[in-house]
Amino acid sequence: MKENVDPVKIFDRMRNALSSRSNKKNRNAQSIIPFRLNFLLWVVGILLLALAARLFYLQVLNGTAYKAEVKRSDTTIQTNNVQRGMIYDSQGKVIVGNQTHQAITYTKGSNVTSDELYRVANRLGRYVSVSNKNSRLTKRNQEDYYLADKSRLKQVLKHVKTSQTDSDDDKYDKALKYLSAHPASWELTKQQKNNARIYAAMSGAYSLSTTYIKETGVTAKELSEVGEHLGQMPGVKIGTAWTRNYPQGKEMQALTGGVSTTGLPSDEVNSLLSQGYSRNDSVGQSYLEKGFQATLAGSKSQTEVTTNGNDVTKEKVKYPGKKGDNLVLTINSKFQKQVQQILERNYAAAGNAYSSGVYAVVMNPNTGAVLAMAGISRNTKTGKQTTNPIGAINQPITMGSVVKPATVMGGLMSHVITPENSTLVDKPIKVNGTQKSSWFNHNGGANMAVDAATALEVSSNSYMMQIAMKEGKMDYTPGMQVTMKPSIFQKERYFFNMFGLGQKTGIDLPGETTGYEGPSDAKHIVSALDLAYGNYDGYTTIQLAQYMSTIANGGNRMRPYVVKQIRGTKSNGELGPVQYTTQPQVQQVIPAPKSYFEVVHQGLYLVTHGSNAYVTGKNLASVKPSVSGKTGTAQTISNGHETTTLSFAGYSPSNHPQVVVALAIPGCTNDDGEANITMAKQIFQAYWKTVRNSSQADDSTN
Repeated sequence: MKENVDPVKIFDRMRNALSSRSNKKNRNAQSIIPFRLNFLLWVVGILLLALAARLFYLQVLNGTAYKAEVKRSDTTIQTNNVQRGMIYDSQGKVIVGNQTHQAITYTKGSNVTSDELYRVANRLGRYVSVSNKNSRLTKRNQEDYYLADKSRLKQVLKHVKTSQTDSDDDKYDKALKYLSAHPASWELTKQQKNNARIYAAMSGAYSLSTTYIKETGVTAKELSEVGEHLGQMPGVKIGTAWTRNYPQGKEMQALTGGVSTTGLPSDEVNSLLSQGYSRNDSVGQSYLEKGFQATLAGSKSQTEVTTNGNDVTKEKVKYPGKKGDNLVLTINSKFQKQVQQILERNYAAAGNAYSSGVYAVVMNPNTGAVLAMAGISRNTKTGKQTTNPIGAINQPITMGSVVKPATVMGGLMSHVITPENSTLVDKPIKVNGTQKSSWFNHNGGANMAVDAATALEVSSNSYMMQIAMKEGKMDYTPGMQVTMKPSIFQKERYFFNMFGLGQKTGIDLPGETTGYEGPSDAKHIVSALDLAYGNYDGYTTIQLAQYMSTIANGGNRMRPYVVKQIRGTKSNGELGPVQYTTQPQVQQVIPAPKSYFEVVHQGLYLVTHGSNAYVTGKNLASVKPSVSGKTGTAQTISNGHETTTLSFAGYSPSNHPQVVVALAIPGCTNDDGEANITMAKQIFQAYWKTVRNSSQADDSTN
């Protein structure tokens, strides 16, 4: 029998089942939610603990260091160049000044990347043309610019072997080597070379230091276009630059020296960088500009720059900078020109086909102040002549008879002759199978007795050789072998050095040389005789001037100098207060009595005023105030040809010397032309006309 189905009961049964499942799910969900919440809370707690630990590390343990780092990176000192000190002559005339130019400058940001430099350089290169004269472009500069393009760097690296251990620097070095080994695989266009010069200048700048991209020859168009696009070239500015000018003539640069125009000289980069210079700084390269670099350079301005990233947010001048101090020289620029012209006018008369130059120094014998220093260097192969006054301190020359007064002083001081007993017979000297004689007595037909003063008057070689033999304890007889020991060289040079011959004078110019010493062994012992009359060792013209000054002033060897004062600058640009004054410096007092100097002074006066038939400087007798001095000739070989050095050293007035003139012309072929005497005569006359009034001279022989 079938059971009746009640739909209502079935519905109730189903509802109860569903309700039971729902309650079971709710109970499960309620148990899961607290677990997830607890897990999240634990994670958050751990993270907060880690954050707290990190903050403790940063703020407590290393807070001071990080604060200093933030301050360093945000606030930095920016430096800018100042005007270089000027150089004046003894009369206050500017001989080296500064000319102002508008310039394109670049100040490197604190965190600038090479990519940014590359982009700015390329953009600036659209508007500014930089030549090799403005900025020298090296092979490495071109390689660096080429590889600054990352795509080109990647292409180059495909051709080289690299490893995972290679650093970026290692890879870059390999890329450079590849470019050097494969120059045909890459080449910069003219425009790219221009950009490369700009890129090199920018790269060489220190962070927040200003360098010149183009400091001379900036055109109006360049200024206009750069000015319009400054906002697109961070760090680029229109500024001011200074270059050297020469109001008294550019030939003065041959004495004062030059200033670098393409950054630090390559041979001194490391040394100058250690002194605080930047690679793009201009520095003195030679002579006074180099010797007094620290004085002339001044001190750069300092601006405190606050940055935010690459953006400058604040600038504050901390130090406005100080223009370089000025040099005031002992040299009279007008007189300097006259001396240079005298050399140029009379040089050819010496017969200069094989000559390497001519040099002259004019000096105050009582102070050491150099009043003029002139010179010509001549290329013996091409015949080209250049103004080179510095040759007077770095060109050793075999001077000849002009050194004989030092030999006489040596004979007196070693007591082989005395002021009362100095007579010897001038005769040919025959030793070791050779014959040496005076210029007027080659064959013995003019043998004559001469005392020390007369020996200087007639320029007796024989007399000087006999002094050397006496100093070397050699009892001479004709035809004998030289018995002197090599120590005779040392003895002769001892007296020469005492007067300044063969020693650096200490002049305040870089590049001075000592001179030249011939071999001093037994093999060359006969040359000790040549040394006695000036035909062996080599001396510079400044040494010749110091030596004659020592004789002129009675025995004080004075240090030569060309810088009289260092002075500041007034607010109106004129010469300011004296910072330093050079004081005359006695390097040595000759330990000889006045009577010895009187013998030599008498001989030097006779050279120009004597009555002997063989007097050598008679053409100077007419000069007023009177001149005393010594002429010189030395037999030399120049380019395989027999030549002569013509020299002169003397002073005026004879009784109260106020000026010394020394000059030398090596490699002459006309030793009868007296070019040395002509030059000396004209220099003395120019001195008394230009530098001092001859009426002020105290000379009882006038």
